[in-house]
Amino acid sequence: MSLNTPSNPSEKPSVLQVGRLPPWLEQRLNDEFDITLLDRQIDRAAFLRDDGARFTGVVTSAFAGADAALIAALPSLQVISNFGVGVDRIDLAAAKARGIAVGHTPDVLNDCVADMAMGLVIDVARRSMEADRFMRAGRWATGGGKSIGLGRKVSGARMGIVGLGRIGQTIARRADGFDMAVRYHSRNPVADVPWTHEPSLLELARWSDFLVVIVAGGAGTRHLINADVLQALGPRGFLVNVARGSVIDEPALVQALQQGVIAGAGLDVFENEPHAPEALFGLDNVVLLPHIASNTEETREAMGLLTLDNLRGHYFNQGQLVAAVPL
Repeated sequence: MSLNTPSNPSEKPSVLQVGRLPPWLEQRLNDEFDITLLDRQIDRAAFLRDDGARFTGVVTSAFAGADAALIAALPSLQVISNFGVGVDRIDLAAAKARGIAVGHTPDVLNDCVADMAMGLVIDVARRSMEADRFMRAGRWATGGGKSIGLGRKVSGARMGIVGLGRIGQTIARRADGFDMAVRYHSRNPVADVPWTHEPSLLELARWSDFLVVIVAGGAGTRHLINADVLQALGPRGFLVNVARGSVIDEPALVQALQQGVIAGAGLDVFENEPHAPEALFGLDNVVLLPHIASNTEETREAMGLLTLDNLRGHYFNQGQLVAAVPL
């Protein structure tokens, strides 16, 4: 009998759930697997010590992850299925050392994240949210029809994209539709794309009107966007981040926004979520969103189904995950 098949076919595979997931997905998971929610355990350390060996699977999210300590506490673990494409909060080295398969949800969220990136570009350049606050405060009427200051044109502008993976390419196609010139920075040039590769991140920032960040998180990209990059972007440049908060040096960004080093920023992600730097809250030249780029009914349903399919593939299709993370 396969290692991935329960010894008793009538038994459901034992899977540990880390963090909460959409209610419909939790129901489907409970229908098909023996799910235990780690968040309900009063003493997690004692629970993992006493019961950790019975779990062969983990289902988690890009927010909750699975660190080395958790993986070590699950000696029978075979598979981790992640609700999300980002796996920077999963210790992939620990998983690889144990031969644990890791699944995630790429591609199904490309369109919505790209849409949000363009939305942030438009919002921060055209000052849409600032104008909304201006209206709601009654300042248009009390000011005798005097409006806010001028925004910046998006169509025909220059967009630099940091990272040209699946989502980065989708953003670039959106920018093409706005007649924008597009260049990108990545470790190596991407084959068979029409956009110009810029080997230097600083040079890309100097060239760009809008610098859009969509690289993976993790130690290799931590604070990739630092004070030098922001200085190169300059007082007429805008930064948009739909990647991971850790990619940006947040104190440097706060200072750049406060001092006019850059024109503005649109941010969907932050380094210490769910917290964002309070110094940003009073600034009109930044648009702040609570990590919602993939937060649509259609995309979250597709992510949930792929999370399920990765578990099903491991347990019921000879360990074949639909979307495995290369380890």
